[in-house]
Amino acid sequence: MKALGKIALIAALVGCSTAASAADKLTLQLKWVTQAQFAGYYVAKDKGFYKDAGLDVTIKSGGPDINPSQVIAGGGADVVVDWLPSALATREKGVPLVNIGQIFQKSAMMLTCRKDSGITKPADFKGHTLGVWFSGNEYPFLSWMAKLGFSTSGANPDVTVLKQGFNVDPLLQKQAACISTMTYNEYWQVIEAGVPAGELTVFKYQDQGVATLEDGLYTLEKTLADPKAVEKLARFLKATAKGWDYAAAHQPEAVDIVLANDTTGAQTKEHQTTMMQEVAKLLDGSKKGTGYLDPAEFDRTVDILLSTKSAPVITKKPEGAYSAKVFDAAAKL
Repeated sequence: MKALGKIALIAALVGCSTAASAADKLTLQLKWVTQAQFAGYYVAKDKGFYKDAGLDVTIKSGGPDINPSQVIAGGGADVVVDWLPSALATREKGVPLVNIGQIFQKSAMMLTCRKDSGITKPADFKGHTLGVWFSGNEYPFLSWMAKLGFSTSGANPDVTVLKQGFNVDPLLQKQAACISTMTYNEYWQVIEAGVPAGELTVFKYQDQGVATLEDGLYTLEKTLADPKAVEKLARFLKATAKGWDYAAAHQPEAVDIVLANDTTGAQTKEHQTTMMQEVAKLLDGSKKGTGYLDPAEFDRTVDILLSTKSAPVITKKPEGAYSAKVFDAAAKL
């Protein structure tokens, strides 16, 4: 080979190596364990949408001992998946989280009750034990109880709050009349445990007028002050939206991708298939496409949270808690 040819070949190889290493790294921290609730992110990575956007994305699964807000505050992630009530409460406590994209447009939260408890309407909650998730998930519940005029603490509360683990045992073992469930997960765990749907009564937060925004994408305020970081996040958001749109349109494939990423082997295809079907319903409703945060929905969530007088989730209307900067930049790509 001629010297000139060798130089050209070496240059080409170096160029390929540089291109291969040029992908921008980004770490995403999920709110919970690997499951179809997060299918869009896994699909975006598996199908190469992140790679095509020049990104090398690491997806970190969550769990009962992982608080996404603490992870990002400690530098362990660039973006986290969290619920707006939790993010706003965290922001008020000093961690400047900012919503840069809203994935779920509807709430999946419910209270699922045994019919033999005698509960047929929310007013019947009084005098009963209700299972509630904490670690930030209790905020919508507290707002709902405040709206009903029920106390949840003190010597003689109107409802007894059972700090619910991330399972459905309290309902199965009749330790609580109702428990917290998601339309895409725990409700179906109850069904799969052998309790017929006809023996259950469900109260969806969405139907009760107390629904708050759930899975959204958050980063730190300081990150948005860097134009290069905003551009990277815009590429991430656009690829993520593509991943979610693909997952909703190709649900069986999305389920297979989720299962392939479940290193614990704890998830079943049957349950994840049901979860994917239900999760896809939560994507509907955005005016501008996947990832858009409607300011009116943000304000509605804030109003609901501020209605909790006995145990306020937030004490004042937040400023700067969401930004359309990344979404708008993604729309131009």
